[in-house]
Amino acid sequence: MDILLVDDEKEYTTILKKIIEKKGYNVETASSGKEAIEKIKKFRFNLVLSDLIMDGIDGIELLTRIKEISSNIEVILVTGYGSIQNAVEAMQKGAFSYFIKGDSPEVLIDEIKKVEEMVELRCAFDKSSEFVLKTNNKEFSQAIDIAKKAAESNINILILGESGVGKDVFANYIHQYSDRKEENFVAVNCCAFSDTLLESELFGHERGAFTGAIEKRVGRFELANNGTLFLDEIGDTSLDVQVKLLRVLENKTIQRIGSNKEIEVDFRLICATNKNLYDEIKKGTFREDFFYRISSIIIEIPPLRNRVEDKEMLINFFLNQCEIEFNKKIEYIDEDAKKFLMTYEYPGNLREMKNIIRRLVVLAENGMITSKYLPNQNISNIYEDDIEEIRPLREIRREFESEYIDKVLVQCNENISEAARRLEISRRQLSNKINDFKIR
Repeated sequence: MDILLVDDEKEYTTILKKIIEKKGYNVETASSGKEAIEKIKKFRFNLVLSDLIMDGIDGIELLTRIKEISSNIEVILVTGYGSIQNAVEAMQKGAFSYFIKGDSPEVLIDEIKKVEEMVELRCAFDKSSEFVLKTNNKEFSQAIDIAKKAAESNINILILGESGVGKDVFANYIHQYSDRKEENFVAVNCCAFSDTLLESELFGHERGAFTGAIEKRVGRFELANNGTLFLDEIGDTSLDVQVKLLRVLENKTIQRIGSNKEIEVDFRLICATNKNLYDEIKKGTFREDFFYRISSIIIEIPPLRNRVEDKEMLINFFLNQCEIEFNKKIEYIDEDAKKFLMTYEYPGNLREMKNIIRRLVVLAENGMITSKYLPNQNISNIYEDDIEEIRPLREIRREFESEYIDKVLVQCNENISEAARRLEISRRQLSNKINDFKIR
């Protein structure tokens, strides 16, 4: 893993560099925020360790600049006891964590290891995404072929398909095959924000533009400049938001909220939705002119139930992936479980398949996956006239709740906030249940 150490105290930098390098990490140094930014633009780093208090560009400003360059670079702030509050506030702005000067270096090494695990998971996700695009299905192959050809131009692309088919994977694929691949890929889930918040997220805002705007914020349009902007669930945007997006596409300029200054932007736009936009246009909930602007090329991804020839390959891949993730070796899958995995239609598509297999691997006993923990299997038993085994009611409730939350998360595209809203509980309550039930 590549680390950039930023501190204007040279002696401290030298000592810390040696300590971290002894653990097998590659470490570069910078003596100022300005030098750090120059190095980050030239070289690839997974983690930046930055002093909080520095002349010129301090740790907070450096954090903001780094996240504008790449959201995948993690930042750990190094601070003295007197500035812990500032460091905590920085974590709310995107810092991974903070380290107090004077604490044992092992505490910092533990934090670095956590970042390393996150980087490895991202790499695993990238490999997973590549594999998901392997297919023996003619319809899916045609969609990939269109995506690859479309990537060679800057034309706007609309990806259609049911929830969980891999629209985000296709968007990433297009970006990686385009001439913008060295720039940012910025993804926004439109249904995760209210109209007001979505506008702020996309356009950014100036300090004092509205209540709570305590500092300037660069929006997603600017972050995607020269790169790719992926607007997922575009079918859930309001007519008002569609008008503003259309204006940006026509003029290639934006204004941050609270500013009259025009800012030029140049990005490739990819949109996706699981809705039938032709029906939405007829209902008057989606603008026809906006539709034609974003859909120069349309890519339709078939659902998993239509990819029968790919099922076994995908099941084996997710099984192997989960064995590595959970450090469990699966030696045997009973016939009922095999039959279910191969014949189930997966209304939640790839996302649901992966979640079911994760559940089965986690609950497997002695390396064996059995039909005991298949979705709805135990729940359906409680409605039969004859109950083979009377079990505690709390156990049945737990199973039903776990299955139900899992399905809601699939429908909400893994958006915990949206799922909590629909379940009418707090986000914290839902997160606790997810951890408790080991749903994810």
